[in-house]
Amino acid sequence: MTELIRKKLNDSPVARWTAMFIVSFTMMCGYFITDVMASLEVMCTAPVAEGGLGWSSSEYGFFSGAYGYINVFLLMLFFGGIILDRCGVRFTGVMSSSLMLGGALLKWYALSTDFGDATFLGYHLQVVLAALGFAIFGMGAEITGITVTKVIVKWFQGKEMALAMGLQVAMARIGTAVALACSLPLAKAMGHVSYPVLFGAICLCVGLLAYLVYCVMDKKLDRSLEAVDSDPEERFHLRDLKLIFTNKGFWLITLLCLMFYAGVFPFLKFATKLMIAKYHVGEEMAGLIPAMLPFGTILLTPLFGSLYDRIGKGVTLMIIGSVMLTLVHLLFASPFLPTWWFAIFVMVILGIAFSLVPSALWPSVPKIIPMKQLGSAYATIFYIQNIGLSMVPVLIGWVIETFSTHTAADGQVSYDYTLPMLIFASFGIIAIFLSLMLKKEDARSHYGLEELKAKK
Repeated sequence: MTELIRKKLNDSPVARWTAMFIVSFTMMCGYFITDVMASLEVMCTAPVAEGGLGWSSSEYGFFSGAYGYINVFLLMLFFGGIILDRCGVRFTGVMSSSLMLGGALLKWYALSTDFGDATFLGYHLQVVLAALGFAIFGMGAEITGITVTKVIVKWFQGKEMALAMGLQVAMARIGTAVALACSLPLAKAMGHVSYPVLFGAICLCVGLLAYLVYCVMDKKLDRSLEAVDSDPEERFHLRDLKLIFTNKGFWLITLLCLMFYAGVFPFLKFATKLMIAKYHVGEEMAGLIPAMLPFGTILLTPLFGSLYDRIGKGVTLMIIGSVMLTLVHLLFASPFLPTWWFAIFVMVILGIAFSLVPSALWPSVPKIIPMKQLGSAYATIFYIQNIGLSMVPVLIGWVIETFSTHTAADGQVSYDYTLPMLIFASFGIIAIFLSLMLKKEDARSHYGLEELKAKK
């Protein structure tokens, strides 16, 4: 009986998997809002007379990149990591989930309101307010992301951590998949682009309530750890940041994350229009083809996570995924087979790549960075990642508007996506070199990224 009483809460498979699913649900709701506008570019850039918002491609790029503006320029994600390490997952998770909800509501208000011809900073006022809401949401979403990641490490360290992270990513992708597949049909059925955002805000309310339930479980976990006289987690100090910033392996993972995700998420924001312009599919199907990416990762990411738990080879998985990412964008840039089935085939390859790299990348960080510094480490990775998520859509929007948009004599507009796809391919090439460097550094520093367990 004493053994049962002294058992830690996370030793129970039911308890730790329940905790994982609760926090993953919160992230799933967040990912829906993150990607809800990706398939609505067609309606955003359509003239007001045709039921659109009348935005330019540059304005849409500015709005899409707003997700990371506060995180990047005000360093809030970096500070969020410090708050996480000092204040814990309960306070930080509730704070960040509330920011997500507030930002989503502001975004909905901006999109649902007609501001006429009012402008600010050279953009329509509607664009600026929607971008501000998206930026506030993005700050909350990224801090929630690092919080959930630390939650999983806390509950699964020494257990099925890669599988748990894979399942968390899979649930997040459900949010992305539903957003990409359903937002355009919902917006068309309701007659306005704001309705999918409103639906997402309602889901976020439920997600916040779910995280409050997790807080109760986390408090019980801490009590169970105290009951078995476990060594308490060392207190985080600002001087610990030096240990993170001087770690070469950490920076290689960080830059790899930047390049890889820059080749995926910004691409999805322009993929719907690519399908229409190059592969000549209807608007409805154009949103469904990019949606195949997250649907595929729902199954594959846990599978590859489980594979990492079983055989290791984390860096090898990252190398393979980076090669596949590069191949995908080179195929999209090529003039061959401009048909819908080829676009689906290439998207399937991207789905495999997008499952391989995250399933190995995120569980690799705790092998390099101690637990007490993990929040700040993940925050730094997310911060650098946000630079790409913020700047790349602006770059691609400008490239499309400047170099890829052609107007015929009869006023017909056409798009050539070769240059944007080559830019995305260059991110993949850099990711390949970074992953090869990481493999070399792993062999030198003995992180254990290619092994089943990190060496002590």
